[in-house]
Amino acid sequence: QVQLVESGGGLVQPGGSLRLSCAVSGSIFSIYAMDWYRQAPGKQRELVAAITGGGSTNYANFVKGRFTISRDNAKNTVYLQMNSLKPEDTAVYLCNVLLESPSSLNDLWGQGTQVTVSS
Repeated sequence: QVQLVESGGGLVQPGGSLRLSCAVSGSIFSIYAMDWYRQAPGKQRELVAAITGGGSTNYANFVKGRFTISRDNAKNTVYLQMNSLKPEDTAVYLCNVLLESPSSLNDLWGQGTQVTVSS
């Protein structure tokens, strides 16, 4: 069974930094797209950043220049480095992974990790 485990969230002051990780474990053939989404209370889930299997990246306008997405294919892990955090970045951050397992193509979600930006 394939699992996604996220870590790295927490409480940080405005202007601070956090690094989120999402590790994929289990029987995997290939991992294709790896994305980070976020959802704040009362708001829709929104895409934050995405990275393809080839390493191409895409960012939401509201994080460009502040956040960096990367992946370590040897560790089946995607990262989100978040700098210059703002109170409006407060949300639950979720990773989303498109991968191929022995039985099927799967679009999986992590459990989410809380990021709170507050003084």
